[in-house]
Parts: sequence; C-alpha cells; structure tokens
Amino acid sequence: MELSNPIIIWGCIGLALMLAEIIIPGGIVILLGGACLVVASALAIGLVEGIVQSLTLWFIVSIVLLLSFRQLTQKLVGGDSHVDNTDEELDIYNQTAVVKETIGPAQHQGRIEFQGIEWSALGDGSEIVAGTRVRIICRDNIALVVEPCPDEVNMSR
Repeated sequence: MELSNPIIIWGCIGLALMLAEIIIPGGIVILLGGACLVVASALAIGLVEGIVQSLTLWFIVSIVLLLSFRQLTQKLVGGDSHVDNTDEELDIYNQTAVVKETIGPAQHQGRIEFQGIEWSALGDGSEIVAGTRVRIICRDNIALVVEPCPDEVNMSR
C-alpha cells in the first residue's frame, strides 16, 4: 500500500472533502467527495485507468451528483434563506430623529441625529429648532427631508 496509489489518493481526497462539509456546510463539498469515492471504486475494480479517465469520470459524476442531489442536500443542511429588504432607503422612512442644528426657514439645511449618526437635513419650509423630534419623509440627494412629529407640533402651540 503506497501513497502514490491512485485508489488511496482518490479515497483520501474524497474522505477529506466529505469531512470538510462539517466546516464548510452547504451540501456541495460532500457531493464532490462522494464523486472522488466513486472514482476510487472505479479504479479499484478496473473500470478506469490513468489520470485522464479518472478526472473525466470525476467531472461527470460530480455534475450528475450535483444536479441530482443538490436540492436534497439543501433541505438537509438548511441555511439562511431569509431575504431582507434590498432598498435600504425604505427602512428609514417614517423613522424619528432629533434635530441637532436648526433646519430652515425655507431651504436652509440643518443637521439631525438618526441612529447615532448626524445627517444633513431639509425641512418642510418652516423653521425646526434644535432638540425637536422629527419624522423622516424622504431623501433628497445626501440630505434627509424631515417634518416635525405631530406631538412636537402640538407642544409648540
């Protein structure tokens, strides 16, 4: 039993790939390892000879196993199939922030603090003083467009 024996080499690679599935889950690596074991078995019974036939058989068996059992391994292995919102701007709308630098009157930019970060902000044309809680309406280039929260408007009257 030599280390240069192709049966042992293919078998060791197959077992290593199958064990690597523990570290790299996803169901693909185990199928590639299974293809290596098929090649080792084919070499042992004399079905294939040489590196060219071995690699050709490995490619064919790998493709067949991947196409045949990928769905099954995905179900067994699982994984994160949660799809999050891809438009990040939608997450900020109707959120509240605090004015840090007076906004307005008219188109005069001010600053707000939202999620611990200061942003440039535009108002609805009226003056919004520092310390006021505001609601984010939309985004205009790099500035957020805000309006005073309804409870803040009632308090200022």
